[in-house]
Amino acid sequence: MTQLGATITSEGIRFAAWSSSARRLWVSIFDEQGNRELDRLELAWDGNGVHSLFVSGLAAGARYGLRADGDYAPERGLWFDPDKLLTDPYAVEIDRAYAYHWRLAARRNEGADTASLMPKTVTRALPTAPPTLPPLFRPGGLIYELNVRAFTKLHPDVPQEKRGTIAALAHPAIIEHLQRLGVSAVELMPITASIDERHLPPLGLSNAWGYNPVTFMALDPRLAPGGLTELQGTVAALRRAGIGTILDLVFNHTGESDRLGPTLSLRGLDNNAYYRHRPDGGLVNDTGTGNTIACDHPAMREMVLDTLRHFVRQAGVDGFRFDLAPVLGRVDGAFDPEAPLLQAITHDPVLYDRVLIAEPWDIGANGYQLGNFRPPFLEWNDRYRDDVRRFWRGDAGMVGALATRLAGSSDVFNRAGEPASRGVNFIAAHDGMTLADIVAYERKHNAANGEEDRDGHNENLSWNNGVEGETDDAAIVTARFEDQRALLATLFASHGTIMLTAGDEFGRTQKGNNNAYAQDNPTTWLDWTGRDQALERYAWALGALRQAVPALSDTRFLTGEPIEASGVPDVAWLTETGELLDATDWNDTSRHRLVMLFGGEDNRLAVLINGDRRQCVFTLPAREGFRWHPAIETQATDLARPLPGRSVNFMIESRAGDGGARKGSR
Repeated sequence: MTQLGATITSEGIRFAAWSSSARRLWVSIFDEQGNRELDRLELAWDGNGVHSLFVSGLAAGARYGLRADGDYAPERGLWFDPDKLLTDPYAVEIDRAYAYHWRLAARRNEGADTASLMPKTVTRALPTAPPTLPPLFRPGGLIYELNVRAFTKLHPDVPQEKRGTIAALAHPAIIEHLQRLGVSAVELMPITASIDERHLPPLGLSNAWGYNPVTFMALDPRLAPGGLTELQGTVAALRRAGIGTILDLVFNHTGESDRLGPTLSLRGLDNNAYYRHRPDGGLVNDTGTGNTIACDHPAMREMVLDTLRHFVRQAGVDGFRFDLAPVLGRVDGAFDPEAPLLQAITHDPVLYDRVLIAEPWDIGANGYQLGNFRPPFLEWNDRYRDDVRRFWRGDAGMVGALATRLAGSSDVFNRAGEPASRGVNFIAAHDGMTLADIVAYERKHNAANGEEDRDGHNENLSWNNGVEGETDDAAIVTARFEDQRALLATLFASHGTIMLTAGDEFGRTQKGNNNAYAQDNPTTWLDWTGRDQALERYAWALGALRQAVPALSDTRFLTGEPIEASGVPDVAWLTETGELLDATDWNDTSRHRLVMLFGGEDNRLAVLINGDRRQCVFTLPAREGFRWHPAIETQATDLARPLPGRSVNFMIESRAGDGGARKGSR
């Protein structure tokens, strides 16, 4: 396809846009401030849907927007209105953030010209591309999901002018924290320019997460005031520290929303091509946001690929997480794991080796596709999330499910005989309760979102330890600390890739809000000065242990079979008395204790899991010439507070002169 967007040459700028149904397209040129329209020039039809125009004398820095005309018949999916200034879908930089205004959604001839309400696309020569390097991240590593703005907005060590920006992630204090956790890659929640949903401004709220994009390449100027150069520099700084960067991208819908939403870009250029529609002409809503991108359309497919290539070539990112990823694989509305777009991504010469992570569900027909993406896609594993929460909540009969999740979820990811897990194990994510809130709230508390608590999931598999929300009761505070530590330890002991959401390592809370997308305020901003430093130090110790013991980050399924020729099984599942669990033990619905013993000729690691509130002495198998000792000294005052019962302990067996100790408590 012809290069789209604005191409800068020494003689001027060539503008090109795609629309199969617009009768006329124009480029509107604006002054240096982007406020006054200087000229409106019509693009010529080049064939194959491309409209283009070369404007001599224009240079980098010029500001522009597009306009399109044709039939206006929303009932037939036609929204052409030359009074609507449109952002170029291939924009790489815009001069200001989007702001919702009712005139952006007005019908033709009812809202006047929208140029004063719209950001202008800035023509900019791309910075020198970094060298193309293989991704740092490898499956089995630790992904650290973070919201760029919320993560550093209140960080005391980051200079005020950088807080809340991509550049802040390169600060030495941030990098040190990530390294101490053992982070393999940061996963940045959407950093491309987005717009607030129309119901938020009247409530005094704004979208804090960014999952409402307008176009796909332009960075949000609030997060990246330094533009693409800022992202490039931060990715490089993280890479020098051994940390990869994964971008969370939204190719399932845009902020143009339903038929009452604003006309900002794709809708005004070719609504019927860029979005999926029902037979009656209405917009398909497989996303819950009012519209669904037509990823099976060739023009949209190429735009997605161009976007991914752009961020690899120009920023050097390791890869991508795809929000509501089944949309990318829907062909004529049905999910196909061999869909042309999914195939194109995995076979593209620029993208083939990148990290690819699917959120494997949307709300459309047959939208739950966990385990059905093809390698090399990794997939968010909500089965892991739910079973681990149920176990630590105290649900009956969860020992077998917990063991399956710890061992890599072969029931989900071994359907085609794959030897290794493609799951991304997580207990909490941006969407839902924080890890601290899981153990402090039995129900959601979303009143601050202005939707009378109707939004967000109703079932959180959470518990409050006796009191809903904040309390000064020392016993409850200790029990919640104990539960958070147990949840973190379970995550770090799991086979496969693991994901931790920023701040969960030190007890961040959203006061029970499980859908805090509209809370760009202290509800989501990380409280660095008030963090639980004891829990944080414990998380650091878990990160160090996972890095030091290769068995923990191995992605191969644990089967209980011998490791190659050693004759030693890769894992043994034991009772607290050190005996192998038999069928009776596995089926005992009252059982809440388990030992996961990793095989090894020399050192062995035992993970002792006590899901009971009562203390327990675990007995581990003895070997002549070896002794057991704690892998993490959990009672040391610099790591954790003393705990009364429920927890996870790690024991290492190593060579010793005598048989040594062979018992571990709790």
